[in-house]
Amino acid sequence: MATPTVSKTRSMLEGLVREGSFKWLLGKRSYFNEELEEMERSPSAGRNWIAELSPLANLVVRRCSKILGISASELQESFNAEASDTLKHPSCYARNFLEYCCFRALAISTQVTGHLADKKFRQLIYDMMLAWETPAVGSQPLLNADEDLTVGLEAFSRIAPAVPLIANVIISENLFEVLTVGTDGRLQFSIYEKYLSGLERAIKKMKTQSDSSLLSTVRLSRREKILEVDGTVTTQPVLEHIGISTWPGRVTLTDHALYYEAFRVVSYDKPKTYDLAEDLKQIVNPVLTGPWGTRIFDKAVLYKSISLSEPAVIEFPELKGHTRRDYWLAIMREILYVHRFIKKFKISGVERDEALSLAVLGILRLQAIQEIISVNSVHCETLLMFNLCDQLPGGDLILETLANISSLRQLDRTNSDKTGSGMHSISALSMVSNLGFVLGTSSTDLNEAGLVVGEIAVGEMSSLEKVVKESRNSYKKVVLAQETVDGVKVDGIDTNLAVMKELLLPVMEGGKWLISLIHWDDPMKSLVFCLVLTYVILRGWLGYTFGLMSILLAIFMVLTRFFNQGRPVDELKVIAPPPMNTVEQLLAVQDAISQAEQFIQDGNIVLLKFRGLLLSIFPQATEKFAFTLLCAASILAFMPSKYIILLTFLETFTRYSPPRKASTERWARRLREWWFSIPAAPVVLVPEREKEDKKKK
Repeated sequence: MATPTVSKTRSMLEGLVREGSFKWLLGKRSYFNEELEEMERSPSAGRNWIAELSPLANLVVRRCSKILGISASELQESFNAEASDTLKHPSCYARNFLEYCCFRALAISTQVTGHLADKKFRQLIYDMMLAWETPAVGSQPLLNADEDLTVGLEAFSRIAPAVPLIANVIISENLFEVLTVGTDGRLQFSIYEKYLSGLERAIKKMKTQSDSSLLSTVRLSRREKILEVDGTVTTQPVLEHIGISTWPGRVTLTDHALYYEAFRVVSYDKPKTYDLAEDLKQIVNPVLTGPWGTRIFDKAVLYKSISLSEPAVIEFPELKGHTRRDYWLAIMREILYVHRFIKKFKISGVERDEALSLAVLGILRLQAIQEIISVNSVHCETLLMFNLCDQLPGGDLILETLANISSLRQLDRTNSDKTGSGMHSISALSMVSNLGFVLGTSSTDLNEAGLVVGEIAVGEMSSLEKVVKESRNSYKKVVLAQETVDGVKVDGIDTNLAVMKELLLPVMEGGKWLISLIHWDDPMKSLVFCLVLTYVILRGWLGYTFGLMSILLAIFMVLTRFFNQGRPVDELKVIAPPPMNTVEQLLAVQDAISQAEQFIQDGNIVLLKFRGLLLSIFPQATEKFAFTLLCAASILAFMPSKYIILLTFLETFTRYSPPRKASTERWARRLREWWFSIPAAPVVLVPEREKEDKKKK
């Protein structure tokens, strides 16, 4: 016989079905119908139905309670006991309680071996995201044109990072954009399931990666984990460039270094180690390669460090594009950047393994994405968190916040009860350990280490989420600004010179006015300017003058913003130069090169003349120059700086005044004659081979 509570719950379910509240559930999702019927038949239906939750949220909570082995009402009592009053506010109670149940259930589910291959596990996470969008009673999810249930960005960014393998806080938005290309910004279950299948294959691949006996001896000393191998298939070779020669081989990336093994007749040569963990001032950049040392193909990676006499160049050939190279460049940099992060913030122990786990999981996600999405449309660096932090505005603040979180975890190790509660998601290191990988000291008991707190907290935006949000907002502003920059770029030297001339017109006009004062074209204006500036220098007001100019400029900018608010920006109008044909363009380039060559020659002559003065090649000129330096040093040493500035100004400004003009021209002539009389120091061009032989000696 049914109890009154069960009868009441059963009547409520039947009423919801009659009213059509479950229509969107029953349309295409038969398992929802089965669960609702099971709930109706269950004697514990009253204890498994939460009045504050929507039907879908109730179904998700019911599944979570089954995983945890307790009833939904007991879950609710546990949440009410652990959560703060803020989290239990009626306006957000349903969503916070749902998150609490999801985080606790996922922490248990991810400990099961092979959980990623379990279709029920995949469906559970997707339904958690659906329920997160409609947690409260009476809410219904959005449907697309085919009445399929889809997930939005906010729900994905909240639930998916609770399983660090699927996503994390920093890259979740970029990952969501990649997964929803062509689906109007909503994640479909079919694509989501393909992504998880790709993750499963990537994990199996990483577990089965093998190496040679020589490499195994090298990497096992640091307990390194192989993350990726390439060059084992003859149709996709990897080439190392040494001078003008190339040699095929195999490249292996671990969580500490990159190894290259040259291919011999029946085996591999001794591996070359390109360290990514130690501080060796490493540089990992894309580079052009080609036959006989030419720079034609953009398909290689350059590795440079202070431990190498010359840079290493490894090429990843392919017929079209350079996606293979971009992938390897991104994962190499990810390992390099994570070790820089560890050393910069002096992270050690379990927290160090946590940081390495974040990088390893990022590489697994990238491998899964490459299987299901066209590689040409994927920017690898945007899906790897340490690469992304290197690019985002404020990325250093994200890493600093991440380091602070690690420090707090270290301080809270003894508080195992708090960190083990369902108020937080699981950590990346726990995820990696559950997958069966061993990184550093992560083989120890994680509960004893106390690191089971992830990046997401129930009902709260963590400090990491806040700084990531601020960084993304800044990045959007940068993107908009860059679009304007790309829009105003013009081609052609003559056109760019015309634009620059128009932009610098106010400065040029001001310069012309100042030159006219210096040349005393209008003696009265020049005299007034000279007297006023002399008085300012004597009174020590020069600093105040520059400060006043800055204030006037700031006032002008504020007034311009106030009066131009809401009005379109005035475009800069530039008179386009006459078009040039190919021959004219070649002649213009040749003329510009000749002028640049002449400028460099003149600069070299000046430097060689000074060298001649220093080496006393022309003793008489050297004596005069030394005496001049001695006088200048005496003035700088014994005269107050105010009077030095005043004398410099008066000498420069009155040089072309009527009383001094004749003597200035005479002294300028003598100075030119003295300069032209100084011989240049001799120069001998030595061939490159002789220079190298000299160095060896």
